[in-house]
Amino acid sequence: MPLTADRAKPAVPFGGGYRLIDFALSNLINSGLNQIVVLTQYKSHSLDRHITQTWHMSGLLNSYIASVPAQQRLGKRWFSGSADAILQSLNLLRDEKPDIVVVVGADHVYRMDFAQMIEAHIKSGAGVTVAAIRQPLSLADQFGVIELDPDDPNRIKAFLEKPKDAVGLADSPNEVLASMGNYVFNADILMDAVIRDGENVDSDHDMGGDIVPDFVSRGEAGVYDLNHNDVPGSTDRDKYYWRDVGTIDSFFDAHQDLISALPIFNLYNRAWPIFSQQLNSPPAKFVRDAKGNLGTTIDSIVSLGTLISGAHLERSVVGPWCVVDSGASVVDSVIFERVRIAPNATVRRAILDKDVVVAEGASVGVDADLDRARGFTVTDSGITVVGKGVHVS
Repeated sequence: MPLTADRAKPAVPFGGGYRLIDFALSNLINSGLNQIVVLTQYKSHSLDRHITQTWHMSGLLNSYIASVPAQQRLGKRWFSGSADAILQSLNLLRDEKPDIVVVVGADHVYRMDFAQMIEAHIKSGAGVTVAAIRQPLSLADQFGVIELDPDDPNRIKAFLEKPKDAVGLADSPNEVLASMGNYVFNADILMDAVIRDGENVDSDHDMGGDIVPDFVSRGEAGVYDLNHNDVPGSTDRDKYYWRDVGTIDSFFDAHQDLISALPIFNLYNRAWPIFSQQLNSPPAKFVRDAKGNLGTTIDSIVSLGTLISGAHLERSVVGPWCVVDSGASVVDSVIFERVRIAPNATVRRAILDKDVVVAEGASVGVDADLDRARGFTVTDSGITVVGKGVHVS
């Protein structure tokens, strides 16, 4: 994915002024969980910098968010999977001695109160509880699907990776339960599990692929349906929203979910805010151009520091410190930070990474063959991605 050529996926900008990791961290903080470790490895500089500059917690209350790279405590090697990342970081658990450990992915867009999931986990007596969301049966082959125990619908009978022949839920035959990649463990049981997994030479050392199936095989894995989660301030429209944005198309579609008057995912929920870096930036500004021509902005999000001057903006998300100049047209697009779109340029169904310049009269997303010839990524659905710092002429 071109957006992760120079950064870890959790550090990819999203929604104008956020990074993907901000959604996971905000959910944890809003849930009252304030001792958080982010285990990093792949191209982590941008992610580490964002955490350092953004996520300041009070040490007086023993609160922290710490970015921890691979420490090579078990030899001169990097993490070989998500379970191995925890195995190599067990010293952190031994120091803090928690009763419960919450393990979450950092690259999904959603709201969730983990305190409610923890309560359900403790009541269940399971060793691990897996967060799950209902998805259409027709999409089962895109997810890790949870099959419930018919004798105990709160226990997992089987964990199926992208099945072609999944069976619908008993109470909703056209839906399946898909794993969200979020887990609650009893701390001692988690530590034993990753140590045991580390000794298995045939394991891929993956939380979803190895650790959870091991619990399932022993009848010790519970499930938590997101439908039971009640997030303050949520609406019927966005209450159970969750998106895996691991592909260009899903990343683009998730941005389109933000922009309507009644969005599918509401960034403006003050009761459960999504936190991010507070930029020392002026407000966005919308002005006529030097000739007095009036621009238009429709169904769009425009971030701090951005100037829209006599241009047309529609169904788009624009990041901080951008300029969209006179006569330019941006439709159905996602624009990252510090992008300049010069006079009379055209951008259609495109994602422009940071510091891109679209020259006067140039176009992106209008001619797929031309975009491919210029080295841009174009998906089968016609979304063009321009990499960081590219000058489009």
